Order: sequence, then structure tokens, then C-alpha cells
Amino acid sequence: MSQTISVKNMALRNDSWHLDISLLVPVIALLSVGLIMVASASFSFAEHKFGDQFFFVKRHIAYIILGIGAMLISFFVRPEVWAKYSLLWIFLSVLLLVAVLIPGVGLNLNGSRRWLGVGGFTLQVSELAKVATVVFLARQLENYRDTLSVNWLQFGKLMAIIGLLVLLLILEPDFGSVVVLSCTFMAMLFLGGSHIRQFITVLTLAAAGFWLMAIAAPYRLARLTAYLDPWSDRFNSGYQLTQSLIAFGRGEWFGVGLGQSVQKMLYLPDAHTDFVFAIYAEEFGFVGVLCLLGLYSFLVIRIMQLGKKAIAHQHWYAAYLLIGFGLLLSGQAFINLGVNAGLLPTKGLTLPFISYGGSSLLVCCAMVGMMLRLGHELHRAKSPSGGSAYAR
Repeated sequence: MSQTISVKNMALRNDSWHLDISLLVPVIALLSVGLIMVASASFSFAEHKFGDQFFFVKRHIAYIILGIGAMLISFFVRPEVWAKYSLLWIFLSVLLLVAVLIPGVGLNLNGSRRWLGVGGFTLQVSELAKVATVVFLARQLENYRDTLSVNWLQFGKLMAIIGLLVLLLILEPDFGSVVVLSCTFMAMLFLGGSHIRQFITVLTLAAAGFWLMAIAAPYRLARLTAYLDPWSDRFNSGYQLTQSLIAFGRGEWFGVGLGQSVQKMLYLPDAHTDFVFAIYAEEFGFVGVLCLLGLYSFLVIRIMQLGKKAIAHQHWYAAYLLIGFGLLLSGQAFINLGVNAGLLPTKGLTLPFISYGGSSLLVCCAMVGMMLRLGHELHRAKSPSGGSAYAR
């Protein structure tokens, strides 16, 4: 009798849900920091534009609630469902990227068509396309892992898809998403078994394409020159970057204190979105910046550890998905931090989990839910009777 109860208890433990705390804690910390910084950075602008200091705060709280819902939904969807319909996700992404370019359908804000209006909120389609691309590519790499280096036809098909996505993003234009998506795509291809000749060929063509895009549009070239010497035109093309650098300089070691930023008082444009990190650096200083970098590093390292565990269990789809999401989050965070600090040209990318922006927050939370589910499946794989971590 006691032996039967023991077996039942073991089965219950093996079938219970497992949440990877090492992955969830930094996400919760980043979401908390994001809420505080959106509140601090947006008060002045919200009061000036809408007459309500809490306008962006209330909307950001709503986005966090929706993001938690997206995280729960993606957690309870089995990984093989995403894999089964990966081609559908990429097809829908292309349709949405086309729809956003249609006048009267896509919203034209600040000279770009990147958003669709949904029930009073705006949806940035490129955020959905990034996740759909990683899900699709992970499935393809799982299927062609052993033959991709010699199968030039399949490699060409994958390059045609990323080429179409890049073209649609350029037409918006959303050059920042082009960089993040292309770099993630190429890194996944390299890790997925593509031949070095394929990789170098595409890398050369991509570098030439990026250079042509940079010199073809005057505003892109202005961004490059402003990045190299923002003080030479500090009241025009270099204005935003110089104001960001001033915020960094005022922060010094320990910052001016929460809520005490001067640059957010209508000096620094996009203080609660793309340049929220500059306000954070001003209010929390160099020590605060190190703490935030530590949170991102801890998160990305944990994601890569899960990817390594998936490789050890030879669950290739889970491995590619985890690595792809890790590259996506770390790449976008790196570019945003680099732009704010003047190390990279302005790209117009949000800081994951921190910046105000519903689409980015929802997508990031959905990715976390998917990664938590993969962590649960990998945890079951090592248990005595937990079964397979990933069912094909």
C-alpha cells in the first residue's frame, strides 16, 4: 500500500508544472524597472501633450497585463503546435507586413508605416514578424540540419524568405528591425549547419546591401554622420544623441535620483520609448547601468543554458528556438543600449521589457512564455518517468 502511494506521489511530482525561476525572475525584475522608468520618463511629456501625467503609465500597465496573458497562453501551448504551423506564421507575417504598407490600412507615424490600428491601440507588425521568423527557421533547421550545407536549393528558399521580409521592412521603413532580424537569421543559419561558403556569400551581399541602403536615403546617411560626430550638428541631426549623452553625463556614478531627471523635461525626444535607457542612466548612474546590464546578461545566459540542455537531449527544434529567442532579445537590447550611449547609429528600436511600447512588450512576454514551456519540457526529460521533453 505504501509503495503504491509512493509511486503515485512520484507521478504527481513528475507531471506537475515546472517554472524556470532563473528565467522568470530577471524578466519580472525588468518589467518592474520598465514600469518605474516609463512612469518617470513620461510624466512631463504626457502632461504637455495629453494633460494627464499618468496617460502612458495607465496604458503601460494595460500592456503588462496583456503581456502576462500572452505569456500564459504561449506557456500552455505545446511546442509542437508552433512547429506544425510555422509556415502559416511566416505567411501571416508577410501578409501583415504588406497590409501595413497599404494607405488607409497602415498608420503613418513620423514618416513610417509600421503600425496597424487595433481597438484604439497600435500594433507594430515587425515585432510579430521577428518571432514568426525564429519559429519558422527553427523548424526548417530541425528538418534540414544534416543537409543544409549541401542543399543549396533549400538554402536559397530560406534566403528568399528573409529577403522578402527585409524588403517589406525597408519599405516601411524600419531599418532597425532589418538589422536585428537579419543578424538573428544569419546567426541561426550558421549554428544550424550552413556551409561557411554560404554564410560568407550571404554576409558579403548583406553588407553591400546595408551600405547601399544607408547611402540611398538622406536621413539614413544623416543618422550615420550624427552618430560619428553628433556635436557637429547638435541642434539638428545630432540633437537627440547629444541630449542622450548629456543625460549619461549627468548621471555620473550614482545618478541624480529617481524622478529627478532634467532631460525628460521635453529636452530628449522619445524619452519613454527608444531613449528610456538614457533617462535611467541619468537617474541611477553608472552603478544602476551595471545592475541593468547584469539583469539582461543573467537572462540571456539562462536562455542559452536551456538551449545547451536542449542540444544535449538532441531536441533540435527546442534548441534552435531558444537560441533564436536569446539572439533576438540580446541583439535588440545591445542595439538600443548602443544607440543610447552613442556607440551605434540611431535605429528606432525599443529596449525589451523596459521601453514603452505595447507590441514589443506583448511579443517579448510571449517569447518568455514559450521559453518557460520549453524549460518545463526539458525538465521533464531528465525525470525518471517524465517522458520526452519535446514530441515531434
